[in-house]
Amino acid sequence: MDGISVATLNIFNKRMDVSYYEIGVFTDEWEPVPFVSQYTVIPMKYLDTVSFDVYVTNRSLDSVEYICSVSQVQYGATVTSKICSRVK
Repeated sequence: MDGISVATLNIFNKRMDVSYYEIGVFTDEWEPVPFVSQYTVIPMKYLDTVSFDVYVTNRSLDSVEYICSVSQVQYGATVTSKICSRVK
């Protein structure tokens, strides 16, 4: 599509205590960048891999620095993790 850029990413869930991962796109100052994806929260079973696309307007593309996933723990006080891929 004209005016839209896409990145394809994969997530592998190696945590038994995590069933969801939230996706975010950020600038180098950790400000959120608007994006569209099939998922903003990805449901995942233990040891599953999910491939997904992230779409950003070309107008916002220069400000994109990171695409991150944050584990979403459903029960109890467990440590969450944030894993980021640097785009630039």
